[in-house]
Amino acid sequence: MRLFSRLVPRSVVSQITGIVAVSMLLGIGLTGSVLFLFFREPDARDGVVLSAPGIAKVTQIFQSAATPEEGDRILDIARRAGAGVIRAPAGFVAPPDGERTSILSSLIAYQLNTLWGIDARAAILPSDAGDGLVVRVDDHTILLFPTPNWAGLWPFVLKPTVLIIVTMIVFVLFLSIYAVRWIIAPLSALGAAAESFGRSPDDDRLVHRRGPREIGQVAGALNDMRTRIRALIDDRTRMLAAISHDLRTPLTRLRLRAERIRDPELRDGILHEVVRISGMLDETLEYLRPGTREEPMSPVDLSSLLQTICTEFGDVGHDVAYAGPPRLAWVCRPNAVARAVTNVVDNAVQHGSAVRVGLRVGDGGLAEIEVADDGPGIPAPLREKVFDPFFKGDDTRSAATGRGFGLGLSIARDVVRGHGGRIELLDRLPRGLLVRMSLPRNPSGVRPTI
Repeated sequence: MRLFSRLVPRSVVSQITGIVAVSMLLGIGLTGSVLFLFFREPDARDGVVLSAPGIAKVTQIFQSAATPEEGDRILDIARRAGAGVIRAPAGFVAPPDGERTSILSSLIAYQLNTLWGIDARAAILPSDAGDGLVVRVDDHTILLFPTPNWAGLWPFVLKPTVLIIVTMIVFVLFLSIYAVRWIIAPLSALGAAAESFGRSPDDDRLVHRRGPREIGQVAGALNDMRTRIRALIDDRTRMLAAISHDLRTPLTRLRLRAERIRDPELRDGILHEVVRISGMLDETLEYLRPGTREEPMSPVDLSSLLQTICTEFGDVGHDVAYAGPPRLAWVCRPNAVARAVTNVVDNAVQHGSAVRVGLRVGDGGLAEIEVADDGPGIPAPLREKVFDPFFKGDDTRSAATGRGFGLGLSIARDVVRGHGGRIELLDRLPRGLLVRMSLPRNPSGVRPTI
């Protein structure tokens, strides 16, 4: 077994080359065996005439006969072997009719004239024998050979040809299927492992290093990459815990000390900066928190979730309204979706006076959540840039209010992408911005109900 495993090619190129070579050899071997066992040589019972080499050989042997009796015995032997040759005096056959002789007769006659130097021509044989060949032996004698038709060639030319083609196709097809499973199956496993790790970084299962050498190298590199990424995620988690503990405590002490300052203007300024630092810390931790993908998928009424968000903003004085179906059951991560929509609505109320939150089932069965405002909008060249963390352009929806740190849309995009969806920034006519978040159906096949 070890010797066999050592002989198996390791690279993809050598394996594919070996499979093709083996399939060709097996196909040729099987075809040869079938031809040898089941296909016999033609004999007189088949009534098949000779081809150009056979006609030339019979003619040459007949010309070597010393006496007419010996020539008759040679022709008799040829007829018993299957060649329907007839001896006739010169001038017995009419001149050839070019319109009625077959292409095969003309081709054989051309071969006899050019390759063997035998005077032969295509002609119509007497007694309705059909096409044939007239071969001049001498000035007084000719030989008449019936020309084989295409149907007569089937048992000895076309059938073996078809057999070879079918055999080769079968071998190549089955061995190709095996090769695809042998070579492509490890690649499919690699793709599934990469997709699983992309959706769930906590998945620490290693990929088996099987298959060709190149695929094994990719599997090993993927395992090493997953280990390093897992270590980076663990380091980030520990860093977040340290930031949460080490920074909140001094900020709390700073707030308490600032409240003791007697100068109102100085006290308010310090407290304002402390609040901004706390807000930036909270928003950064929210962005770095890995909880978006750790939350399990569960059914939720998207309509009720969006109405609750609109009500919360309306309770603090913002003009935020919901427009959509009264009920839409969907499977998603409810807390993550609520966080994403809240960030988008919060960004909209900062730059517009009226915000409308819409919901519908769009093309492809996607749940489309649309947040539209009447603010200044975002120029098209910067619509991808605004998703970058901490990006706030002066020319786009200016942060004159002093709220936000440029992480709201980044968090929203991560949430939507974590669901396998997409988020788009579109123009709202006549003025404003429309943010469309599209969430796909539940992968398990649960259909939404309206």
